[in-house]
Order: sequence, then C-alpha cells, then structure tokens
Amino acid sequence: MADIIQLLPDAIANQIAAGEVVQRPASAAKELMENAVDAGSTQIKLILKDAGKSLVQVIDNGCGMSPTDARMSFERHATSKIRAAEDLFAIRTMGFRGEALASIAAVAQVEMKTRLYAEEVGVRLVVEDSTVKVQEACQTAPGTSIAVRNLFYTIPARRNFLKSDTVELRHILDEFQRIAIANPDIQFVAHHNTNELFHLPPGNLRQRLISVFGVQVNKRLVPLGEETDIAKIRGFIGKPEFAKKTRGEQMFFVNGRFIRSSYLNHAVMAAYEDLLPKDSYPLYVVFIDIDPSMIDVNVHPTKQEIKFDDERLVYNYLRVAVRHALGKYGVMPSLDFEQENTLNLPPIAFSGGDSLKTGLPQGECSGAEVARIAKPWSASRKIWSTGRRCMPAWKLPMSQNRTMRLRLPG
Repeated sequence: MADIIQLLPDAIANQIAAGEVVQRPASAAKELMENAVDAGSTQIKLILKDAGKSLVQVIDNGCGMSPTDARMSFERHATSKIRAAEDLFAIRTMGFRGEALASIAAVAQVEMKTRLYAEEVGVRLVVEDSTVKVQEACQTAPGTSIAVRNLFYTIPARRNFLKSDTVELRHILDEFQRIAIANPDIQFVAHHNTNELFHLPPGNLRQRLISVFGVQVNKRLVPLGEETDIAKIRGFIGKPEFAKKTRGEQMFFVNGRFIRSSYLNHAVMAAYEDLLPKDSYPLYVVFIDIDPSMIDVNVHPTKQEIKFDDERLVYNYLRVAVRHALGKYGVMPSLDFEQENTLNLPPIAFSGGDSLKTGLPQGECSGAEVARIAKPWSASRKIWSTGRRCMPAWKLPMSQNRTMRLRLPG
C-alpha cells in the first residue's frame, strides 16, 4: 500500500493557522494593536475602511524594528517574547506566540513600514500570500505602521461569511475599547473611512471609562480595590440602580489582558445578590493582577481564555471584594451604629408574664402597640421606634438623617 501521509505546503498550513487566529477584521485589528502596546507605544492610531474589509491599519510610535527583525516577524512562531519553555509561565505581554503577522499575511496583502529611533531610515516590506514581494529602505517616522488590505482575498469563501459593515465595525470597536481601557496611559485614536470615531487622551482609568462610555457613566461607578497575598483586585463596578438588560459593559482583565470567564462573572453576580432586578446586569471593569506563574494564558488561539491555578480562591476573593465595595460606598443597605450619635437605650422592664412595659414618651408608640409587634419575642428580634412608627428592625429603611432610638426587652 502506497504511503498517503504528506506534509502540507507552507501556504496551506499558514491559511489553516490563519483560520484560528484571524476570524474577521476585528481579529487583525486586535493583534496589531496588541503588538503596538507591547512595543511601548504612547500613541496608537487605528484606521479602517469598509469596516476593515478593505483596510485595517495600525500606526504606533513604539520602539520600531530593524530590517532583519521586520523580515523575521512574518515567519511562523518567530517571537521576541519567548526564549525557553519556562517563559510561558511568566508572560506579561499581549502577544508571545509569533503567529499574528504570519497568519494575517497568509490571507491578506500586508505593508509594513518600521524604523528604529536610533536610525535615520526605516524599512518597507510588502507581503502577499505569505510571500515577501518587496523589501526596501524607506523614509518613515520612528515606530511601526502596518496596513492590512483586502482581508481573505486568497480565500473568497471566508470573505463571504463576513457580516454587514455595521456588524463588523462593531466587533472592531469592541476590541479597540477593550485594549484602550486596559491601557489608559496610552493615547488611542480610531478612524473609519473619513470619520474620527474615538480620540482618547491618556489619563487614569476613570477618565478612560468616561471617554469610552460617555460622561453619564461617572455617577454610576463604584471604586473597587482589594489586595491580598495572592492577587490584587481593582477597577470599578456599577451601582445596582443603573443595571442594564444587556451585558455589554462587563469586562475582566487579568494582568492587563482581556478575558472571558463565566466563572468570574458568577462571582460578581453573587456579590450583587438581592440588589438587582431580574434579568439585569451591572457594569463592571475588573482588573486582577496575579503572579503569571499561577495562570496559563496559552489555552486558546485568541488568548481570551485563561486557567487559574486555584480558581475557587480567586472566585472568593473577587466576590468578597465586590461585596465590600458595595457596602463601603453605601450601595448596600446596612446598619451602621457608629454614625448615630444620639443612640440611647432607655430602661425597659417586665412586670411579669409576657406583658411588656415600655414607658415610651407621649406621642410615640404605646406599650400595647410595641407588644403586639414584638410578640412572640425572640432573641434575634429588636424593636425600632422612629417618630410615630414602630416596626421590626429588619423592615426599617436606614437613613443617616433620621434619629433612631433602639428599644430592647429588659
């Protein structure tokens, strides 16, 4: 029997790899912007045409590349981030597997211009169908500019599966916003055709959220901040009364990398228990900083899923942190006796049996009313008197502007 197993040609292998990494124009935009962040950029510009189908271009002012590095960046599994297997468990960058440019160049026409700050001239490369067509010196600004044109022109069937321009643009802007929120100290600009969609100046996280979601989000934010020996949890969560019917403004970042996790989402929703209307979802932007050796980011081609060494511990830390933030900033109802300066405990005596003598001042609840509410009495029940109203403590709405007097059985 003749041998039937053979190696795939490089062009076909690259296209198969591209199918995992580049699913739509948003995938290319994400990979290019993450590379720009890793390059130490302080300014990143995204330029789109026809929702990325005709052009996805990212221009940055990062460190740039030498001609040799620029050429090597289009080879599969060529990376500056990994030197040994142990490095996979100490990753703090966005890209590391060296698949992005090789995969994009397998299904699109790519032009790169890059220059080191120490050099007077840069290099220009044109790559089509995984083949370098042009490599020449050129005049360009320090940093890197990569233009991806005619995505999936080598695989027309894949191009036919793309959605409308409106849908594809929404996917690109989702990726743009996530990277912008994860890096508030970097200026981000986004253009589509002839329109400027975003111009986000550098600032802190609150300022970046306001720039992305609108000024109205400022009054909805509750700061989140807890630090343990295992992880540091920070960011913002939304007040329950501003919860929405959609999940759009919910984001997790682990070591600056956007991830999807139904498990962590459950932890946040558990902290909001009994505070949200049915089928409502709060805003949250949560950053978890953790030792890279305690997570595995190399479990999915898009790097949007990770594994924790101890998921249950992170779950509990997150749930408690969110619950504490809601209570600390007065979002959750609570009884805070330290805020009540006029708290007093007037004597209450029993005359025998189950009768209760209260001796309330005239104009307040009578002893009969208190006894009726309190009976049958249990050790866990307390009676609050506020003005002319008497009710069990667990039904009393708290108010810092109202004087309350606690009355207990003698």
